Amino acid sequence: MRIRGGRLPIGRNPAGASDEGGSDENAAGEGTAAEGASGEGSSGAGTSGEATSGEGGSGDGGSGDGQAAGGRGSAGTGTLSSPWARGAAALLAGALPALAFPAPGLWWFAYVALVPWLLLIRTAHSPRRAALDGWIGGIGFIIAVHHWLVPSLHVFIVLLAALLGLLWAPWGLLVSRLLGGAPSASRALAAMVVVPSGWLMIELVRSWEGLGGPWGLLGASQWEVAPALRVASVGGVWLVSLLVLAVNTGAALLVADRAARTTAGVLLVVCALSVAAMWAWAPRPTGTGTVRIAVVQPGVVEGPGSVARRFDRGEELTRALEGRGVDLVVWGESSIGAGAWERPETARRLAELSRRVGADLLVNVDARQTDGSGRSGIFKSAVLVGPDGPTGDRYDKMRLVPFGEYVPARSLLGWATSVGKAAGEDRLRGDHQVVMTLPDGARGLRIGPLVCFESAFPDMSRRLVRDGAQVIVAQSATSTFQESWAPAQHASLGALRAAENGRPMVHATLTGISAAYGPRGERVGSPLGTDASAAEVFDLPLARGSTLYGRLGDWPVYGALAALAVLCAVEGLRALRRPAPGPPGPPARTAHGSPGRPGR
Repeated sequence: MRIRGGRLPIGRNPAGASDEGGSDENAAGEGTAAEGASGEGSSGAGTSGEATSGEGGSGDGGSGDGQAAGGRGSAGTGTLSSPWARGAAALLAGALPALAFPAPGLWWFAYVALVPWLLLIRTAHSPRRAALDGWIGGIGFIIAVHHWLVPSLHVFIVLLAALLGLLWAPWGLLVSRLLGGAPSASRALAAMVVVPSGWLMIELVRSWEGLGGPWGLLGASQWEVAPALRVASVGGVWLVSLLVLAVNTGAALLVADRAARTTAGVLLVVCALSVAAMWAWAPRPTGTGTVRIAVVQPGVVEGPGSVARRFDRGEELTRALEGRGVDLVVWGESSIGAGAWERPETARRLAELSRRVGADLLVNVDARQTDGSGRSGIFKSAVLVGPDGPTGDRYDKMRLVPFGEYVPARSLLGWATSVGKAAGEDRLRGDHQVVMTLPDGARGLRIGPLVCFESAFPDMSRRLVRDGAQVIVAQSATSTFQESWAPAQHASLGALRAAENGRPMVHATLTGISAAYGPRGERVGSPLGTDASAAEVFDLPLARGSTLYGRLGDWPVYGALAALAVLCAVEGLRALRRPAPGPPGPPARTAHGSPGRPGR
């Protein structure tokens, strides 16, 4: 059946667009299809002045879900009416935020990078399409941010991205519900709060170590922006992510709907004022002097005997620090391999270096060892070595890289070792964090070691500072990904951890990028790039006092959970108050017959 004379307005719901669950909010008063027609599954706005009925509409690629069933914007016209073209657009839109991270480092792009994705989901004509747009965009995001893993994981990264991308499917439904159609002022306000909260839940879930850890949190793209670092000192990287998402949501509202522009503009001004308030009034760390910490970066050493030659190069660079008055010398992750650590000569050489330089050495051992509880296996350990040899201070890495240092459910996924560069043997993990105290010669400095991607976990550095660490020290090795974006992304995390806790941080690597940051997240000295084989001394400003994030922890996460809970409660109440459909009326008579005497 065709209904003539009714044209669906682009970007409007034909019916039920309101967040009040059923009221019509056609702002311009445009006419819909003739009363009594469902308008579901329309083939596009204004294509011929006619709309097919819901029973015959193609909906989501022939699914028949229909536009009104989704309750959102129009199904779209042109190339995006094709499911394949729309999927490609979602994949590309999800990948765009990767440009805000190092190495491209377009930090400002983060504030609009999600707008195309939000606008695309907004036009989904059914809940299923909105969820699919979220999922496909999530796949694009994961692959783009982690593309440097391809040489190690090969095709396995596509499977991982598909699994992790599912986290964005509910977010797609959320975006469609709050941004679709013609949002009222109240719905625009809810969108500015709830859409970022939904994204934050995704970041929280995928921050679990078993899912790869908190790499590529959107707030981490702001590591070199001073106002954003102040925000991090109040609510950690979580609050920065919320801010970035709120700006993207506001920008999408400005573009998508004229009626919501005033509300969105006001809310964006509120975001700016909130950042200004945090800049002015949030507690700042108080300086207490400086400490000299040297980083030894031997650079790329390959070929036969590379482990021994890397040790020799590190020894040579450390000797060059003699007379420079350093308080601590830091070597990178796995700077001492199994063969070297098993020889007593290694401890003697390290002790001699400590005496020569006049400072303890923090080295990193990747070898088979026995821990304090009697477990034997391969540990990655930060070990403090003084003039008399190892001091006994040792930290065993607690959070291991999935597939890189262990294979989850190896009995099921052990085949990954034949596909990529997965760990042939699982490392063992430590069971507690350690704060090490340097000798009186270094004024009893207390340092908190982290190993590799542990610097991505906000809670670990916060715990170290709460336990008394004055300097956070991360030892890393990104040589496998030397020519990728990974070294720059990893080094940038130090700025966030420093700003969150009001303590300086050193990021020491084998092959770069090695860097240091002050207690406000500011860069200290010159970083050592991936092409450097050198030792660098950083004069780090020490600080005392605690940040709001240090005191309150992950409160933005709890706030986001509360916002989502309120939304669920409101939607539940609306569903309960919605009147139940009445009993069906008597069958309609037709021109050719009646129920008792059907026409022919």
